[in-house]
Amino acid sequence: MPIPAVTAPVTGWQTGPVTESAEVVLRPRRIRYVAWGAAAALVAVFTAVATALTGPTGAGTAVFQRGDQLAMTGLGVLGALAVLTTTRPRVWADAEGIRVRNIVGGYQLPWSAVRAVRLDRGSSWASLELVTDDVVAVMAVQVVDKEYAVAGLRALRALHASATAPTA
Repeated sequence: MPIPAVTAPVTGWQTGPVTESAEVVLRPRRIRYVAWGAAAALVAVFTAVATALTGPTGAGTAVFQRGDQLAMTGLGVLGALAVLTTTRPRVWADAEGIRVRNIVGGYQLPWSAVRAVRLDRGSSWASLELVTDDVVAVMAVQVVDKEYAVAGLRALRALHASATAPTA
C-alpha cells in the first residue's frame, strides 16, 4: 500500500510499506487559517480607517484627499499580502528526494544528502539534518498542527529510511 499524499491526519497509513511511487505533500494547516483571518482583518481595518479619514477642514486640521484614502487601503492590502507569505511553506517528498519551500527560499535535496528528519524538543517546526552538518528548516511541518505534523513527520522518516536503506 503506497503512502498517499498527506492532506489530513489519517491514522494507520504510515505503517504501510514505502513504494517507489510513494509521494508526500505537506503544508502547514493552522497558520493558514490564522494568516487568512489576519489578512482579512488588516484589509478591513485599513479600509475603515481610510473611510474615516474624511473630516472637517479648517485651521490646524489635516486635509485628506481621495488619493490618501486609496493609499491607506493599498497599505492594508500590502500588509495582508505580507501576512499571507506565512502560508507559503510546503514540502514535496518521494523516493528520490525532498523539496522544501519555506517563507523565503527553498531547497531540493536527494535523500542521500539527508542524515535525519528531526523535530527537536522546543522547536516550532521540523528540520533536516544534512550529512554536511547543516540544518534545513522544514516550516511545512509545524508543531501546532499536532497529529497532522506527527503523521507528516512519520511519512518523511519512512521515505528517508527506505531511500537510504542499504541494498542487498
